Amino acid sequence: MFRILFLLFIAVPIIEIMVLMQVGAFLGAWPTIAIVVLTAWFGAKKVRQQGLATLSSVQTKMAQGQMPSDEIVAGVLLLVSGVLLLTPGFVTDFFGLALLVPQFRRALIKAVQQKIVVSQMAQGGFSHQSQHFSQSQSFSQGHEQAPGGDFIEKSKGQSGHTLEGDFERKD
Repeated sequence: MFRILFLLFIAVPIIEIMVLMQVGAFLGAWPTIAIVVLTAWFGAKKVRQQGLATLSSVQTKMAQGQMPSDEIVAGVLLLVSGVLLLTPGFVTDFFGLALLVPQFRRALIKAVQQKIVVSQMAQGGFSHQSQHFSQSQSFSQGHEQAPGGDFIEKSKGQSGHTLEGDFERKD
């Protein structure tokens, strides 16, 4: 990961300088500067507009009791878009403007969400790994096998139901 970031921090400025020099040679210095400033202004305006719409959508979903995961990822992508648009250069402006296109952003959100693995801990639950014993082992006496393969201890008078609860450790 470090190597990739290092290469990006080296390669992107070099590419930006090369493109700025080519455009400057073709259009001239002042039109090139004007284009860079206008894309930064336009991008900041659009990022603010879409960011406020995303924030409104987050608030609406939270009020309805839903998890606004799409909107959170969209907000991060809009933040990245704003940074790219405020960075002087045509290459970063291209990627920043691409992130402002809702269809491109939705496709990117779906790709990002497929990579994110939500663990059971994040959902408030917990899991454990258990040993599976065969019925012929001595451990199975006085125990009942649950549908998941776990064994539940049966005491006298219990019908085999599991009691679930939370605990808090205080040290």
